[in-house]
Amino acid sequence: MDVIEELASLRVVPVVTIEDPGQAVAVAEALAAGGLPAAEVTFRTDAAVEAIARIAEALPDFLVGAGTVLNPDMARRAVEAGARFVVAPGYDPGTVAWCQYHDVPVIPGVDTPSEVMAAKAQGLTVLKLFPASVLGGPTFLKALSGPFSDVRFMCTGGVRPSNEAEYLSQPNVLCVGGTWLTPADALAEGDWARVSQLCREAKAAGL
Repeated sequence: MDVIEELASLRVVPVVTIEDPGQAVAVAEALAAGGLPAAEVTFRTDAAVEAIARIAEALPDFLVGAGTVLNPDMARRAVEAGARFVVAPGYDPGTVAWCQYHDVPVIPGVDTPSEVMAAKAQGLTVLKLFPASVLGGPTFLKALSGPFSDVRFMCTGGVRPSNEAEYLSQPNVLCVGGTWLTPADALAEGDWARVSQLCREAKAAGL
């Protein structure tokens, strides 16, 4: 199974911001114990590269990717650390080109039909809709499904337990991503049981 289909099979992808790379493996193990053995580790802290590297080395079967990737250099550092896919909040042709050249699955963010068309022109049919709730959520997804019937979306930004199922019911949604699975206070306290339980609940809602 390739990376994109792995994400599709999971339906829900934890989006994780790690402050302490020493916690990285424990976070990943808690996600896996809850039935979601994957994470988009965001480049919102200086710990991202080391966190990705630790997870990739300790848990080779865990699907670790990099999020908030803004340019080709960030993509390179993420992939060299062990990231198996790259997610960006917006559409940067240079980052997409770098990932394609190095055969790395890349999911750039889009928020307009014009950006969808630009991404399709680069050969992409899996894109990130961000910030999904601000853009109109499921209503916007329905509107996009007409002209872009071959495009599937990873939706993040405003996805939460109360609307997760509505997003996933849309035929053009590959998966959703969420930070609610790894609350900052749970990570600060090392409450891995809570993280696992949140994953179990999200996985059940996504079936």
